Amino acid sequence: MANYFDRLRLFSGDEWMDQMRPDETDEIEAYMDDDDEPFHDDDLDLKVPEVIGILPIRNTVVYPGTVTHLAVGRERSKALLKNTEPNETVIGLLTQRNPDTDRPEFGDLYSVGTTASVLKTIKMPQGSINIVVHGIARFRLVERVATRPYLKARIKMLHVRTKMTKQLQALAVSVRHSANRMIALSPNIPEEASVLLENIEDPSSLADFLAANLSMDLPQRQALLVELDPGKRLETISVVLAHQLEVLELSHKIQGRVRESIDKTQREYFLQEQLKAIQTELGQQDARTEELRELHENIAKAKMPKSVEEEALRELDRLNKIPAASPEYSVIRTYLDWVCELPWSVQTQDQLDIARAERILNRDHYDLTKIKKRILEFLAVRKLNPTGKSPILCFIGPPGVGKTSLGKSIARSMGRKFVRISLGGIRDEADIRGHRRTYIGALPGRILQELRKCGSRNPVFMLDEMDKIGADFRGDPSSALLEVLDPEQNNTFTDHYLDQPFDLSTVMFIGTANYAEPIPPALQDRMGIIELPGYTTQEKLNIAKKYLVPRQLKEHGLKEVHLTIKEEALATIIASYTREAGVRNLERNIAAICRAVATEIARRDKRRRTIGKKDLASILGPTQFESELALRSGIPGVATGLAYTPVGGELLFIESAAMPGKGHLQLTGQIGNVMKESAQAAFSVIKANAKRLDIDVKQFGRFDYHIHVPAGAVPKDGPSAGVAMFTSLVSLLLHKPTRPEVAMTGEITLRGLVLPIGGLKEKLLAAKEAGIKKVILPARNRKDIADIRPETIKGLDLVFVENTDDVLKAALDGMT
Repeated sequence: MANYFDRLRLFSGDEWMDQMRPDETDEIEAYMDDDDEPFHDDDLDLKVPEVIGILPIRNTVVYPGTVTHLAVGRERSKALLKNTEPNETVIGLLTQRNPDTDRPEFGDLYSVGTTASVLKTIKMPQGSINIVVHGIARFRLVERVATRPYLKARIKMLHVRTKMTKQLQALAVSVRHSANRMIALSPNIPEEASVLLENIEDPSSLADFLAANLSMDLPQRQALLVELDPGKRLETISVVLAHQLEVLELSHKIQGRVRESIDKTQREYFLQEQLKAIQTELGQQDARTEELRELHENIAKAKMPKSVEEEALRELDRLNKIPAASPEYSVIRTYLDWVCELPWSVQTQDQLDIARAERILNRDHYDLTKIKKRILEFLAVRKLNPTGKSPILCFIGPPGVGKTSLGKSIARSMGRKFVRISLGGIRDEADIRGHRRTYIGALPGRILQELRKCGSRNPVFMLDEMDKIGADFRGDPSSALLEVLDPEQNNTFTDHYLDQPFDLSTVMFIGTANYAEPIPPALQDRMGIIELPGYTTQEKLNIAKKYLVPRQLKEHGLKEVHLTIKEEALATIIASYTREAGVRNLERNIAAICRAVATEIARRDKRRRTIGKKDLASILGPTQFESELALRSGIPGVATGLAYTPVGGELLFIESAAMPGKGHLQLTGQIGNVMKESAQAAFSVIKANAKRLDIDVKQFGRFDYHIHVPAGAVPKDGPSAGVAMFTSLVSLLLHKPTRPEVAMTGEITLRGLVLPIGGLKEKLLAAKEAGIKKVILPARNRKDIADIRPETIKGLDLVFVENTDDVLKAALDGMT
């Protein structure tokens, strides 16, 4: 509606009223004038001839009694205007069906339009012409007369006569009320619009006036022009007004809420400024000023490097200029809190008493001679060179051997704080390096978070489960650790959130893992690898007596007078209730005994209890593991191998069988690709040396061979079972059983050589616990025996072999 009143400003109020054509008829009758007399407008003193020039218009409909601006640019339209005298000539205005048509013909125009007089013509510099037209009356196109130089047509005028009834009067009042309400809600419509609306009494003129100024699509506008019944037009306009009123009222309601919020914010800001002025006059400081002052003091107290301090002061200056309500304010404030709370210059003093450290390590841990020696060496070097770099160690061994607890003992022996984070399952690089401050909720990485918690820049920092780090589209955390664990780089470690270097060279990093293989080689190269092998039965027994039993007694509220566990009971638990490289399950069983005794004492059934071997079944249930001695037999085709698993060593039985066929080899037992290749290599060695081994070559064409490794639900892989597979097949083909007291391990080549293997100590422990008397080992593993404690191999006959011939001599009966 605002557009119409913008056009209204071209005329004065009186001139506008002169241009309006009131309809004084009182009859409610709409008809087409079929006589041949020309239409005549008394108010404008204009006669409408039968044949008039047609001006095509697009995207608008001109109604009788309205004044409209039109831009004319097409050549035929300009030609029509040349023959038109302002306020004297009548033209016909017809709306195009498709506004994109540039050269419309009669078929492209609606058949009902409005006659109009041209009130004013304005030539524009670009060559187009702007005209102001006044709609006179409706007409219908009857006959096409000419298309050049402009469109001409014969027309019939459509007369509208209205008789006022109560129903029509009520409808006009309702529409006028809705229009006034719309004018009141629209801030861009002038106030004189309401006055003008009240002066239009004729329902038809009222309908045309509103139709010209309401927002409707083109077909709906044209339908209102074609409709001659004023009542039906007012009903359509009433529906359109109701819809637009609903939108305006909702918009007005939303604007009111926004205005209230803005007014409240402005009021609070004004009051805050007044409060600041009052506090300044009274010599008091407001909360924000006090907050900024405290931040400045904290930056000075942190004693951070100069470059970091300059950055912190720069951010503090930005914070002072930003309103407290800004989202950036809290981001900068959180950043400054982190910078101030990091231990830039706070560290503990190392206790370099080597004798004291040795006592602590020996008190907390049994054996582990190599690791204790490495820690004492570091303390000695630090004593001679206090500014030296801290070592970066990595403990690799099966679960339960004391890797994590060893880190705590190292921290206690050195007088440092202990920090531990688990890297198992971490897949996001940001967990190490942090997020950039551009992200919502950004935080530093776990490294800086833990240093902030412990409040020291030189703790013993344990990175647990390094072999279980994951990697995906978010990055590779192990790659982010390269800078952390490199002594040449970690003095300038840069967290993404902090975006400033932090010195990690004084931190003693200790990594732990069950396997070394999953750790990337570049990361392994930055750490000193120390292996923690599994414990022997005697070692477990000593650990249980010296550490596990006293600890569980304390945790369960018992004293030595309440419970005594005999050594034979502990040995039985180790042999029959647990099978592990560490001592976790052993400690769980001891805890179960303590709980049972604690229950009896709490019930006052007994005051003291001594647990022997015969008491274990009633507390722990039946034995969980049996010796593999019962599984071994002197059947041809069965050989005993040794395997290394994450929980220590174990026996691996290799079974071979022959059935009628064509010499194919079948492998089962969920074995991996490497183990399958070992079996193929063993089979090829046997075929190649069949005559020398007194094996009938014709057997390979008459039989298929099947190698099976029991416990098929457990995945198995590795090359060290090659010797056992070779022995199993030879035993089957020669019908000679293997010696039941013999176990073997080693990788085999096509030349029959036996190559070295890993996990030697764990395999020897498994063999000894299973009652094996003789173990066949690769000759190149002889040097590794020096690292194994004598009691571990006591009672074992170690046979070192270089080729498969040596293996058969030691393993098969009747071989020389």
